[in-house]
Amino acid sequence: MIESIRRRDFLRAGAGVAATLLGCSSSSTPEEKIVASVAELRAATRIVPGAATVEGAGVHLSRTLGGRALADLDPFLLLDEIRTDKRAEYERGFPDHPHRGFETMTYMIDGAMEHRDSVGNRGLLVDGSAQWMTAGHGIIHSEMPRQESGWLHGLQLWVNLPAAHKLDRPRYQDIAPGDIPEVSLAGARARVVAGSAGGVVGAVRGIVQEPTMLDVTLASGDVVEQVLPRTDNAFVYVLEGVAELGAEAKAIPKGSLAVLGAGDAVRLASSAGARVLLLSARPTGEPIARRGPFVMNTQAELQQAFADYRSGALTAM
Repeated sequence: MIESIRRRDFLRAGAGVAATLLGCSSSSTPEEKIVASVAELRAATRIVPGAATVEGAGVHLSRTLGGRALADLDPFLLLDEIRTDKRAEYERGFPDHPHRGFETMTYMIDGAMEHRDSVGNRGLLVDGSAQWMTAGHGIIHSEMPRQESGWLHGLQLWVNLPAAHKLDRPRYQDIAPGDIPEVSLAGARARVVAGSAGGVVGAVRGIVQEPTMLDVTLASGDVVEQVLPRTDNAFVYVLEGVAELGAEAKAIPKGSLAVLGAGDAVRLASSAGARVLLLSARPTGEPIARRGPFVMNTQAELQQAFADYRSGALTAM
């Protein structure tokens, strides 16, 4: 059972995708060619629309993963999207708060967000940049908008760590926009944030769950098929337009998340154009004990995390 408390509540309490085009790429590996010949396309087993929520010190978000509709998709724990040009809906940001036992990925589309943490890292996320932070044993950080007007549009993803890595040393990867490689997938454009596509390896490296994260822009009529490890759990999130998913071309509207079923590959298309995020990762297969900013395996470990935070031992290495 997952016990969940909003980050906002914790703060208030005083916590201070050609893809390899199947069988058509000359650079395909033997494994990709084998998969292509017998590929089972993943279908959308569930579509989750975004739910409005408020987090941090008053930031307005849309949540598809990590709420009542979809608590988690092992190892993915949370997906929030900020998309607003109203300063009052983002200006207070996310002041100092702790994490232990998982990783966060922040992906900035428009606007600027500054990260600072207790390990001494500091970074400014701008249009098109990404940050992958491994909280591990413990970290205290803040994420604050660095603009006074205009659009703030970005996403944050939480990814669980297996028990053997929950107390790893914290790690921070700050990826500039120009360091995220792009590849043409049957004419569609894809930014390869993590994993690989079309023979290109993504910018984020050395992540325990070996995730794939592609930002795919589809023009009208584009069709892309991306091989994914069959053992991965996967989902698609639509940033713009309407995406058509799978052999049945299931329509997924903007701001919705589609959970992908079993298979070897995913087919993405759009009649009028769309922009989608495709994510997959190896599940941990372990129990989840979750409360506010901590994600562990047992209630006893959760209690210890809170005790360590109160004593100052959370960030001690």
